[in-house]
Amino acid sequence: MARIAVLGAGIIGSAAATWLIDEGHEVTVYELDIDGLPTSSGNAALLAFPEIAPIASPGILTTVPKWLLDPLGPLTVRWTDLPALTPWLLAFLMNATPGQEARTRLALTGLMKTALADHEELGRKAGLAGHLRQTGYISVHDSEASTQAALREAEKVREALGYPYEQVSVEKARELVPQLEGQFAGAVLQPIYWMVSNPLTVLRRYQAFWREKAQFVPSRAQALRQTDEGIAVVCGSGEDLYDKVVVASGVWSRELVRSLGVKVLLETERGYNTTYGFTELGWNLPMPVGFGDHGFIASPLVDGLRVGGAVELAKPQSPPNFGRAKAMRTKMRRYVPSLPEGGKEWMGRRPSTPDSVPVISRHPKDDRIVFAFGHGHLGLTLSAVTARRVADLVAGRDTADLSLFDIARFQ
Repeated sequence: MARIAVLGAGIIGSAAATWLIDEGHEVTVYELDIDGLPTSSGNAALLAFPEIAPIASPGILTTVPKWLLDPLGPLTVRWTDLPALTPWLLAFLMNATPGQEARTRLALTGLMKTALADHEELGRKAGLAGHLRQTGYISVHDSEASTQAALREAEKVREALGYPYEQVSVEKARELVPQLEGQFAGAVLQPIYWMVSNPLTVLRRYQAFWREKAQFVPSRAQALRQTDEGIAVVCGSGEDLYDKVVVASGVWSRELVRSLGVKVLLETERGYNTTYGFTELGWNLPMPVGFGDHGFIASPLVDGLRVGGAVELAKPQSPPNFGRAKAMRTKMRRYVPSLPEGGKEWMGRRPSTPDSVPVISRHPKDDRIVFAFGHGHLGLTLSAVTARRVADLVAGRDTADLSLFDIARFQ
């Protein structure tokens, strides 16, 4: 078995480290802020298996200008960061074609087919049970046109994955979710949505597993050096040599990738949320609710309610704009008037590619280096299947066609 360095201990890195340890590898994990709150900790707790549509779809070209005029809308750009974001944004627009949409759907469908089974297997490896539950998901819409668009997307998912869906009346939606007392025009119910108990709790369990069995370096890798003897990981305390390295450092992966002479387009699709505890609420939703015209959701954790989503494109180091979190709470009260004030605000940096397809591949010229990043808002959903694919790449098991995820597409 190999001596492997995993760079990053968020949900992707921790899932990969867990899977690799279970296969008998000697693993060392590099993470600067192990007690911090990485992107996955603020996830809505959804295992969003039906979500195979890219953000950059042909229809978005007519919608984006309207969204960008609203600084608190579903999609916005931090304009002061525009020069740094321009290459990514141009690629994003170039990916908004029917052909690329079809490729993205094909890629994500391939991952989603085993994603649930892989979550169950990863939990078994880590000694974690009872953390998965099927809740279903309902989206509410402001118009008949919006409802029909959601139904068309649900039909595409049914054709690709066989997942059922149902258009439900406003009255039926209120029966399913009594808190929906405000006005809306229609709703779509999708049963094949699962949730984890709490994404931070699950992440900490994976971290606890590998910390018992792996070496840990409390530092961020600064560079990689390719040598005949192995791959050297360079950090503030020096450098160590490994047989293989897995780069799973979220948006910070791009510096490591570029230091190897490999191109990648990776920026932060920043999301905001507000989390309420039970003492603030006095109630919780029976299932997650999506607000289809506004790009955010409300999801019931086992210990509270989380309201969040939307997309803000900005440099990783730019300060947060928590007005976006407040705007989502204000909009939610149109539908759920009982949502109180208060809650704890949070912002996370989701590492995203312009085609909405993660990078899960070997280095184009050095199979000792494996890349696993760029999952956008599907990091938690795709963490377990990515861990399995990473283990296959490390072991040289080409059990699936990963060409659509190859970093070579950026070269």
